[in-house]
Amino acid sequence: MAELKLPELAEGVNEAVVSFWHFKEGDTVKEGDEVVEMATDKAAFNVPSKTAGTLKKIAANEGDTVKVGSVLAVIE
Repeated sequence: MAELKLPELAEGVNEAVVSFWHFKEGDTVKEGDEVVEMATDKAAFNVPSKTAGTLKKIAANEGDTVKVGSVLAVIE
């Protein structure tokens, strides 16, 4: 099981908003797939999966604000 977390962002930016999930719970993801789009006041970016597996749980919904290091999803 692997946790997909919000990575470190630009200096002084410590949170981002979940814009759009490219996958839903139960979908299969490959390593490198862009799983979720995030946005800050300066930029939008995608968070890739670091592992292949099944997206078991989405921990942050679209529109949620999450802090750096927070779990976005669980991939098994």
